[in-house]
Amino acid sequence: MAKIKTSIGGQALIEGIMMKGPYRTLMAVRCKDGSIDLSDVKELHLKDKCSIFGWPIIRGMVNLVEAMITGYKCLMKSADISGFTELDEDSEAPKTDEEPKKESVLVSVATVIGSVLGVLLAVVLFMYLPSLIYKGIGFLIKSDGLVYWKGVIEGIIKIALFIAYLAAVSFEKDIKRVFMYHGAEHKTIFCYESGDDLTVENVKKFKRFHPRCGTSFMFLMLVVGIFISTILAVILPEFIISKNYIWVPIKILLLPLTCGIGYELIKICGRYDNALTRFIAAPGLWVQRLTTKEPTDDMIEIAIKALEGVIPEDDADKIK
Repeated sequence: MAKIKTSIGGQALIEGIMMKGPYRTLMAVRCKDGSIDLSDVKELHLKDKCSIFGWPIIRGMVNLVEAMITGYKCLMKSADISGFTELDEDSEAPKTDEEPKKESVLVSVATVIGSVLGVLLAVVLFMYLPSLIYKGIGFLIKSDGLVYWKGVIEGIIKIALFIAYLAAVSFEKDIKRVFMYHGAEHKTIFCYESGDDLTVENVKKFKRFHPRCGTSFMFLMLVVGIFISTILAVILPEFIISKNYIWVPIKILLLPLTCGIGYELIKICGRYDNALTRFIAAPGLWVQRLTTKEPTDDMIEIAIKALEGVIPEDDADKIK
């Protein structure tokens, strides 16, 4: 088989991997008894209902939201299949028919509350906190020209927070296993793109850092955000830039543009391999040293099963 570039991508789950092909999205999860559960994933694609959502730049934010929704559902399902969230079966008190319903409602409510709090925390950490830190730096330095560097300073702070967060969670046992599955996903896709047979021994030979990765995408968004914020700092009046209650909402409103540009860049890096794309992809690939780990053979087996199930017969996944 000749070398190709594929549009197939995936996501690491709890004891499993989700692979997304042109026609099918499949998740493979290791069950408690050692078997592999294969489940099809139903997705909603807004571009199928309205073509504008598939346009360049616009599709970046749309695809990100869709990927987050699908990824979260798969993550929760993988936790159930793998037994990660299994309740204590030795409980002495038998449950009534109503109790599972109540638990389901409570879980749904907790999920919604947790999602809202997660968004608020992200806004505080990556939007408001960098602005506060910048304000503190400005108070200490007291330089009139510092305002034009606000976008750069805040961007560097965001990147530092992002890397620090990834480094911190990578030490957690369960997260580390997810990162190992992430490595298995990348190595398996590389093996498929190389034209080698999808076997555990073949997959093990490949690197775990892939240019078309969610981690690289997030990092690119941060870098693009620096450029956009820097331009705003030059063209907007100092009054607007210096007031966080105006500056932070402006940055939030510009997220779709930031996301859209980052998405197009990551697609270019996945399609082409030259000095420019390697330069663009390099920082994201470095960050993947935190979000991917070397997988075990059984994790690679999961990745192979997931990938084999989404490879189309008509080569629709091949990037020309």
